[in-house]
Amino acid sequence: MKSLYGKFLLLTVGIMMLSAILAFLSVNTYYHRYLKAQNDTKNVKVAEGIASFVEENDGMDLSSYFDMLADVGYKLLVISPTSSPTIYGEAFRDNNLEEEAIQNVYAGEVYHGMRDLKAETFVTGYFSNESANTVGVPFTYGGQTYALFLRPDIKMLFTEIHYLLGGMVIVMAIISILSMLVVARKLIAPIVALTKATKKVGEEEFTSELSIDRSDEIGQLAKSFQQMIHRLNENDQIRKAFISDVSHDFQSPLLNIKGYADLLSDEALPTDERLRYAGIIQSETERLSTLTKQLLLLTSLDQLISPLQKKDFRVDQQVRETVRKFQWLVQEKEMSVMLEVDDIIFEGDPAFLEKVWENLLSNALKYSPDGGSIDIQLTEQSNEVTFSIKDTGIGMTEETKNRIFDRFYRADHSRTREVEGTGLGLSIVEQVVRLHDGRVEVVSELGEGTEFIIHLPKL
Repeated sequence: MKSLYGKFLLLTVGIMMLSAILAFLSVNTYYHRYLKAQNDTKNVKVAEGIASFVEENDGMDLSSYFDMLADVGYKLLVISPTSSPTIYGEAFRDNNLEEEAIQNVYAGEVYHGMRDLKAETFVTGYFSNESANTVGVPFTYGGQTYALFLRPDIKMLFTEIHYLLGGMVIVMAIISILSMLVVARKLIAPIVALTKATKKVGEEEFTSELSIDRSDEIGQLAKSFQQMIHRLNENDQIRKAFISDVSHDFQSPLLNIKGYADLLSDEALPTDERLRYAGIIQSETERLSTLTKQLLLLTSLDQLISPLQKKDFRVDQQVRETVRKFQWLVQEKEMSVMLEVDDIIFEGDPAFLEKVWENLLSNALKYSPDGGSIDIQLTEQSNEVTFSIKDTGIGMTEETKNRIFDRFYRADHSRTREVEGTGLGLSIVEQVVRLHDGRVEVVSELGEGTEFIIHLPKL
């Protein structure tokens, strides 16, 4: 059976059958080890009582008396030396009583056939319907010695209560199987629903909702699966948006390069126009180069192709060096930079953290007007290193603040068209800081400037 339902049903029936077999073997073993001797002793006492009663009533009708005993639930085999053996009650299935045992009873010995019967695996001695499985005693009647062999008639011992108990066991077994069928169907139904949902996910359909309201392990699995679907749906939307944004951000500079390259092919173009067009082409080429590098960096961070190479380094020197790299832009925009850094040795990836300082300082310069100021601080506490950079730029709305770490997100182009970037810088900042188990805090008001605060825990 390939279905889980069929396997569950087959397993249930198999367990019930195996349990019945093991129970039977256990009872059988218990009978042969402990009850068989007791049963033999009990029946010997019955046989001896019958023999005593016959001997005390020598003139009684022996056949009528033995017929009465057979009617109340005993099988009797009466043997005398001068006549054929007589059976009272139902005949034995196997008449295998040995002659030696008969002669020993004649001689006055008691025959313990029940006790001495060889143990069998699947047929207990109690139910074995054979003449050897009896007890035997001698008795004297009419001056002649007889051998009396006796055992209970199992069929007659089964009364109404035994049939009721047997019927109850059968009904219990049927109800148990039917109940397991219902339980199995209820257990497997959510798994079937999960399987269908999984196939839809494999076909990139992330909108299915699972109507499984349970608090057990299957319910927890369904809840986790539903969360996974929602996450996959979000990732799918992000992926599609990412592809669209990448296509757009590559298409725009490529069109500009193509357009201005066509204009440069005009031999009558004045020199100053030619130089201006060449400058635009160079600017767009640098923009493409920056975009490509940032995409490769993000891919590296996402896929951990280049895992963090942590080591101890002077983070204060790295920050100072980053500020020196942008000194030309600071002077060009006639801005002032206040730098307050402590001497700090930090364990981290210097290559990735350098991108954090560069992107934050680059943004501060881009979005601050000429003549503005930037305040940079690097401090060390007992459990973390804090880097903050505050500018006097255009600031951000609450909506922009909530989305600045989204890839390719840029604020209103009407206010930032002169400083338009790739929209990847802050995504890189957030991801690098997160890989260092840190967090980024943003404080900004529209028209009042922006402050980024980086918290990096110390190992």
